[in-house]
Amino acid sequence: MDESGGSGQPRSGTDEATERHEGPQASTGPAADAPRPGPESPEDPTGPKPTEPGGSTETPHPAEGTQPAPRPSDESPATPRPSDEPPAHPAPTDDTPSHFGAPSDPETTGAARTLAKSGSGKGRPPRREKGPGGGLLMGRPFGVPVYVAPSWFLVAALITWVFGGQLDRVLPELGALRYLVSLFFAVAFYASVLVHELAHTVAALRFGLPVRRIQLQFFGGVSEIEKESETPGREFVLAFVGPLLSLVLSGVFYLAMQTVEPGTVPGVLLGGLMISNLIVAVFNLLPGLPLDGGRMLRAVVWKITGKPMSGTIAAAWVGRALAVSVLIGLPLLTQSGALGDASEDIGGMDTVMDALLAAILAAIIWTGAGNSLRMARLREHLPELRARALTRRAVPVETSTPLSEALRRANDAGARALVVVDADGQPLSLVREAAIVGVPEHRRPWVAVSGLAQDLTDGMRVSAELAGEDLLDALRANPATEYLVVEESGEIYGVLSAADVERAFVKAMARPS
Repeated sequence: MDESGGSGQPRSGTDEATERHEGPQASTGPAADAPRPGPESPEDPTGPKPTEPGGSTETPHPAEGTQPAPRPSDESPATPRPSDEPPAHPAPTDDTPSHFGAPSDPETTGAARTLAKSGSGKGRPPRREKGPGGGLLMGRPFGVPVYVAPSWFLVAALITWVFGGQLDRVLPELGALRYLVSLFFAVAFYASVLVHELAHTVAALRFGLPVRRIQLQFFGGVSEIEKESETPGREFVLAFVGPLLSLVLSGVFYLAMQTVEPGTVPGVLLGGLMISNLIVAVFNLLPGLPLDGGRMLRAVVWKITGKPMSGTIAAAWVGRALAVSVLIGLPLLTQSGALGDASEDIGGMDTVMDALLAAILAAIIWTGAGNSLRMARLREHLPELRARALTRRAVPVETSTPLSEALRRANDAGARALVVVDADGQPLSLVREAAIVGVPEHRRPWVAVSGLAQDLTDGMRVSAELAGEDLLDALRANPATEYLVVEESGEIYGVLSAADVERAFVKAMARPS
């Protein structure tokens, strides 16, 4: 089966203003408030960008506010209240204090943990995992890494034991060697599964879709395709090529079986591989997500309705119905003898194993269908993540400006970020919000902002026009806590906080489709 991986998972975050204001705006609180010490991350700048007040009302900016800016904490910034319609700019609310160093909202703790599971760190933009988590790298066909998960070794042992028992009935003269033959069968079977997944991979690469990795695991394999197919036709082809290759392999093994003597080791191995590939093909053609047949059904409904989300919903619910059918139907079919063995030959241990297998398969299908729905909801709401709407207003300050004076200017301008500029007004660095929190109030008049700033790199400059997956890709490529948002002309628009993007992502995921 084939699974599309998400490109990162941001969080939903800043409350957005429902009315427009002049210039980029975001509220910054009084510098006099005593901050709590917070974590400092030298690699991840956090904070707003400097921008001169003023500007056209046609260009949305962070809205002004009278409340203090969010203070970083060990968990994450305060979580804003969700809104049904994303405003042009984030505005602070009771949930988002606007002065630097404000305590975080306890509710954010859960959101931060949720985001951490998706591969994002505290205050960092979502980023993709580096590996499968303990998998063994086997190679890179077509440039795509292939991993074997630790669970595969458990399945290989199980197949060796079960198939070895079958060989003892057919070829009793093998003795203990039957387990070596069974191990060879297990490896050959998963090689066939790899061919199935490579078919998905080649089709995806042909359509220009990036493939993160292939992983062989407990029940088969997964091709992690990072982007959605652009058309239902491509989606159908991408899903169909896997079962098609399994059917072709089944036919190849059948033809090879005709050239050897039945009842021999080669004959038994070829017969087993023929049947197993046929089962893989038929099982994956079942019309429910996350199976390939479910993706084919999704493509058909998408083509008819013109809405990919409608196709996903239909295929996911069929997948859930399929999971229930497997849970109930597979043990009943086994007990009735419809799958080969006579019912009187089926013992208590066989019944327990069949029920366990059915439960595992049903759980995998049910969970996969639910994950497909969540990923579809994410992709549906991703366009709402716009750099322009999530950007905080910032004020420019020179390198020698005392921190207390910089915070006073930010408060007066209703800004939530500081950008250090040179004498010509060119941005040099971003003042880290976490660093501000660590400076006691009585020392702020003697601390220059340059000592709390992170130098700007090319990757920390993002266009105000970025949105959706393009925005997330830009943040993942250059992890930081703040980014300088610029217009196409190069003019400073404001500062984008990774925490704001993360919260916005969580809010988008929680919103019903």
